Parts: sequence; structure tokens; C-alpha cells
Amino acid sequence: MAELLVSSPAVVVDDVSMTYSVISSEQRADIPKDIFGRALTRIRHRRPTVAVDALHRMSLIAQHGECIGVIGRNGSGKSTLMRLISGQESPTTGSVLATSTPIALGVSAALVPDMSGEANVMLGCLAMGLGRAEIDAKFSSIVELSALGKAIHLPMKSYSSGMASRLRFAIAAAVDPEILILDEALNTGDAEFGERTRARMTELREQAGCVFLVSHSMSSIRDLATRVIWLDKGEMLHDGDTERVVTLYEKFIWYLRRDDQASAEKIRRAARREMTRVEVTERAAGRRRWK
Repeated sequence: MAELLVSSPAVVVDDVSMTYSVISSEQRADIPKDIFGRALTRIRHRRPTVAVDALHRMSLIAQHGECIGVIGRNGSGKSTLMRLISGQESPTTGSVLATSTPIALGVSAALVPDMSGEANVMLGCLAMGLGRAEIDAKFSSIVELSALGKAIHLPMKSYSSGMASRLRFAIAAAVDPEILILDEALNTGDAEFGERTRARMTELREQAGCVFLVSHSMSSIRDLATRVIWLDKGEMLHDGDTERVVTLYEKFIWYLRRDDQASAEKIRRAARREMTRVEVTERAAGRRRWK
């Protein structure tokens, strides 16, 4: 695990929650059951909706110099939290404050598949606010970090998922962002690229940057994260030491894969209790990271 280098807050998530209103096909008592009644309801735009709690109330502080791993099962709220931090969405309650505009990078980042990697470097950098002279100055380092070689001149649609992921990371990391969000962007790539990634992220942290790393790869989390947040069913179960949180999470997943729901739930409750104990200790010492 990387050494923790804390200084001042980069991101403050204050009592944030997120609830979506989504259309549901479930029959409700107030929806007519006859064909005419349902048609009239549709005409009146009274489509049945339900509230989905993507994130329950949570708070945290991310310091400059930290790489915070964000882990959890699919649907646990990881990407929702990252969208709130990056400003792509507004929370239902609470607020998110940041010292600069976060740069978000995910495997679905919007580049143009029919254009070459070279052209996409230009587009991506322009979208992040770089000028033509800055792009020209950084182009070689972007290509080197992506390890694409001559493939940089080929259409991006011809890239493997790993190649595309490497290019997106290289583009995002080129701007020396103060706050960088990596959402499932580092799960592909060979050992050489892994070393390049670690070296670049170490540079960002040493420059007082803050990185959020969302990943299902526990090896990446162990290698890069100075601290880990575990989300499950929209709830923050733990926020603490990388090895401790990852170990609890791996035990939780091990039990789930064996359909041992009772043991998995014990791990879940233990993680929540442990975070509460740490919270009380830090609050008493004046080092609160969350509410």
C-alpha cells in the first residue's frame, strides 16, 4: 500500500444522498386495471414511478495527496458517488465541495471510435481545456504512457478494450489534474502498463493531487490506494486502512459466492461497526473524516 500523504481537503462530501425517480411496470392500487383506464392514465402522463435510493446519507473528506480506493459490488453506488463528486449530477440532499473541477475518466468516456487515437488525444485534451501548444508539448508523453506505439494512428474502434482504456488514462493524466476520478479504467492492461500507471499516479499524489480509484481489481486497490471506501447497497460500510477494508470485502465476497448469506451479513455488520468505532475515535481527536 502506498504511503499516506495528507495535507488539506480536496473534496468534501457533506451529508450527501441520491434518490432517483424511475418508471416502474409494477401494478399499483392507484393505476386502473382496465385497458381504457390504463390508456387514459398514459394520455395524462401519469406513468407509475418509484423512488430508488442509490446512495444513503454519507459524508467524507478527501485530502490532497490521497489515492482513495472505492470498492463494492455492482449497483452499490460507486459510480453514482463519482458522478456527484465530478459534478455530473446534483445530490438529492447535502452538498459536494471541491477545490478544483474534478477530471473524470471511465471506460465509457466519450471519444470518437471512427477517429484515430491521435485525433482523440486532440479532442480529449481540448475538452479538458488544453490549448493547441500545450497539446503539442504533451503529445509524446501521452503516447508513451498509453504504450500504443504506431497504433496511435489507427481508428480507435480497432483498439482492444485494454488499448482504449490505456489511451483514456493517458489523456486524463496529461493535464496534471488536482482531482482525478478513475472509474473502472485500470482493470485492463499488462504488467508494463501497470507500472506506468503506478508511476504516473505517484507523481500526481506527490504534486498534491487527489485520486479516486473505482475498481473491482483488489490488486490495483492494494497497490495504489492510501485509503479505501467500501459501498454496499448505497451505504458506506467502511472508510479506512486499505488492507483492512479490502480483507473484509474479500471475505464478504467469498461468502456470497458460496451462497452463505448469513456469514456475509456478519462481515457486513462487522465492517459498519468497525467504521463507527474509528469515527468516534477520530471525532474525539478532532480528525473527523465523515459524519
